[in-house]
Amino acid sequence: MKIANMIKIEAIPTFQDNYVWAIHNDLVAILVDPGEAGPILSWLDDRSMSAGAILVTHHHHDHVGGIAEILKSTSIPVYGPARGAVKTTPVNEGDLLTFDSFELTFKVMETPGHTRDHVCYFASGFSNGVTNDSPATDLHLFCGDTLFSCGCGRLFEGTPAQMHTSLSRLAALPEQTLVYCAHEYTLANISFALEVEPENPDLIERHKEALALRKQGIATLPVSIGRERKTNPFLRCDRPSAIDAASQHFKKPLSPGVETFAAIRAWKDEE
Repeated sequence: MKIANMIKIEAIPTFQDNYVWAIHNDLVAILVDPGEAGPILSWLDDRSMSAGAILVTHHHHDHVGGIAEILKSTSIPVYGPARGAVKTTPVNEGDLLTFDSFELTFKVMETPGHTRDHVCYFASGFSNGVTNDSPATDLHLFCGDTLFSCGCGRLFEGTPAQMHTSLSRLAALPEQTLVYCAHEYTLANISFALEVEPENPDLIERHKEALALRKQGIATLPVSIGRERKTNPFLRCDRPSAIDAASQHFKKPLSPGVETFAAIRAWKDEE
């Protein structure tokens, strides 16, 4: 059996609503955005696993705060944007990362908006089996705080135009791509999305499913890009329903694309 067939992706909950994604083969784990060391080290120890590498999407503390503690007990590579709270091996648009313990490749995508230097990691080459959202696929997106299920990150450093471009790139990935966001924000995001598109049948169905999952303590992630295209208002800024809703909210006509995106983001920020 090839190692690729043994790879799993699991969420390690940290803080109140963060997820650290562990990509592992039951022996070694690649950790994405380890903001808090304690839960991660306990998770690894309970499974007799070791950390093999760290991938960082951006420099906010809840994504990098645990790295120094993890590195006290192991010497592993840390990849991420050049700017940050910890020293990393800088990655740039189009870089390909491979790891000896895994038959997979991570492609770096620069996605400014939430921060100026945010990156995402698009992984291919393995199947994670059947999920609660999608049949087996070998395409996986680790997107930090750029894209959330039915939402997107706040614009702390970037511009609406930058974020719209970044989200458009992610939305253009194959529809079966599974999205691994860094936060469990889905229900709150859906509440807002329903203000924008209250009659969207795909969004109504997503709401029912997300409620059921959270009642069972199950993550609402991953979710497919195809489903996000149908339910995420920030990916639907060219749709008449989203444009009309934002225009009515701000009582002025809005053009498709960046202008509508900026309006919907501002609307969400009012909450």
